[in-house]
Amino acid sequence: MSGEAFLDYYELLQVSSNADADTIHRVFRHLAKKYHPDAPGHGDAKRFNLLVEAHRTLTDPQARAGYDAQHQLYWSRTWKVAAEAADGQTIGDDADIRERLLALLYVQRRGSARQPGMGEMELARVVGCPPEHLDFHLWYLREKGWIQRLDTGMLAISADGVEQVEARHTRVGPNRRIETRVGRGANDARD
Repeated sequence: MSGEAFLDYYELLQVSSNADADTIHRVFRHLAKKYHPDAPGHGDAKRFNLLVEAHRTLTDPQARAGYDAQHQLYWSRTWKVAAEAADGQTIGDDADIRERLLALLYVQRRGSARQPGMGEMELARVVGCPPEHLDFHLWYLREKGWIQRLDTGMLAISADGVEQVEARHTRVGPNRRIETRVGRGANDARD
């Protein structure tokens, strides 16, 4: 299982993680008959081999204890991801982090054209983002073409990134508020 996607043996065998060995044996026998490579119409060698692996692991008490620890860790991470996805604040926070990264790289390039880049750890510290989360933001900014990796290995804002920062600043800048004129009717306010 190391280096590969986690395979939920309980899901594969269609049993509860609390299932006893007898239940696992009974369900395995039923599914093994159904997916055996020689079974007419339903034979599936790959699925059959996975069922055998799941059965072997879940019926060996030591192997099952080790697997259950991994199973618990997998589902804890999955529920954490689900909770984070349900929290609308995460997406807004991520957008703010990307804006701060771009602004930082913009100021760095403008202030030091000969050394326009910053390192990933430096960016993580300054922005206050854990390095493992920074990877996501850097991936996004690179895919958009807003940042680039320099020959030195540092990251710097690109010309497209500069345009993005300046366009964003123009849209929400403090001098871009709609003015209202006192004493004029609604029809007069449209200029």
